[in-house]
Amino acid sequence: MDREIPKEERRKAQQRRLVKLGCVVIGVIAVIAILLSMLGKGVNRADINIATVDRGTIETSVNATGKVVPAFEEIINSPISTRIVEVYCRAGDSVHEGTPLLRLDLMSAETDVNNQADQRTMKQVEVENQRLDDHTAISNLEMQIKVKEMAVSRLAVEVENERRLDSLGSGTGDQVRQAELAYNTGRLELEQLRQQLDNETKTRAGRMRMAELELNILEKNLYEKQRTLDQARICSPRSAILTYINNQIGQQVGQGERVAVISDLSHFKIEGEIADGYSDRVKPGSHVVVRIGREKLQGQVTNVTPLSKNGVINFIVQMDQDDHPRLRSGLKTDVYVMSDIHDDAMRLPVGPYFKGPGVYELFVEEDGQLVKHSVRLGDSNYDYVEVVEGLKPGDKVVTTDMSEYKTSNKLKLK
Repeated sequence: MDREIPKEERRKAQQRRLVKLGCVVIGVIAVIAILLSMLGKGVNRADINIATVDRGTIETSVNATGKVVPAFEEIINSPISTRIVEVYCRAGDSVHEGTPLLRLDLMSAETDVNNQADQRTMKQVEVENQRLDDHTAISNLEMQIKVKEMAVSRLAVEVENERRLDSLGSGTGDQVRQAELAYNTGRLELEQLRQQLDNETKTRAGRMRMAELELNILEKNLYEKQRTLDQARICSPRSAILTYINNQIGQQVGQGERVAVISDLSHFKIEGEIADGYSDRVKPGSHVVVRIGREKLQGQVTNVTPLSKNGVINFIVQMDQDDHPRLRSGLKTDVYVMSDIHDDAMRLPVGPYFKGPGVYELFVEEDGQLVKHSVRLGDSNYDYVEVVEGLKPGDKVVTTDMSEYKTSNKLKLK
């Protein structure tokens, strides 16, 4: 005869069924999680780049940034403070040497030049008058000296005559003495005239040199003002491209203010910037590779600024082929300054993973898996980076950026 199962037993049996069901569900969830985890840690071979470590020569370099600029660029400044009256050209025009670019108001400058020219003419007349006056005065003194020399000669003859008469008894001692006194007085007067001529010659020569110096200063000032006036007629100093011009007619421009820029857009150079920590590796004459897209252009450093500004130093690169069609003014470029050569070095092709010398966590292919290795990398160039330790020749290394897998030590390679 059937009997009713107690409620307590039914409740316990139900609990056991629920526990078993829960265990099954938890197991299924765990299996699914493990499968999902395993699937999530795999990468497709087609999605990554794998390179092989080899041995070879590395010409190491330091990376810099660069900007393409015209090999020749000249800034034309206003030589005077004035205003713009007319503009003859536009930015982008090809101009030849002597081509007028714009016209400035030169009335004040021309008046100044004319006044200076008049002052020079007045000074020239003054110098010429002084020269004639000096010639007349010196000539008069020379004539007086000649007359006095003749008088002294006559007095000398009279002294000889008086002495001869006195020796014959026809003269007296007083007459001899009077003749000698007149002769000596004449000699002194002649010496005085000669000294006066010498002093007058020197004095007038000094005044003439001073007048000529003043005339020379006026001529130099006039030349400078005339040159400034000629420069104020703004013309192109050579054949080039007009890259900038102030076309605001009527605008006031100050002395030294930029009004135009001409550039040679057929030849270019590179203005480079690099952290001052690499200043010892960037020297005039250093070989440089400039990368523009897939193009690699050669050049060399021609000038390095001696001072650091905001932690960087600037340098100029002269291109071997400065008219290459890929060069465009204002274009940003990658610049590699070659600094050293390492022979028979372990090397690895550069890639997004490389940020500079140091220790990296790189994935290496092993038995169909990618296993993380600690690798020390050294110097690099635009093609290779030196492997210092952590790898050996023949290792296949992932060169793609794997930062999203930085928490994984192994990855399945699909």
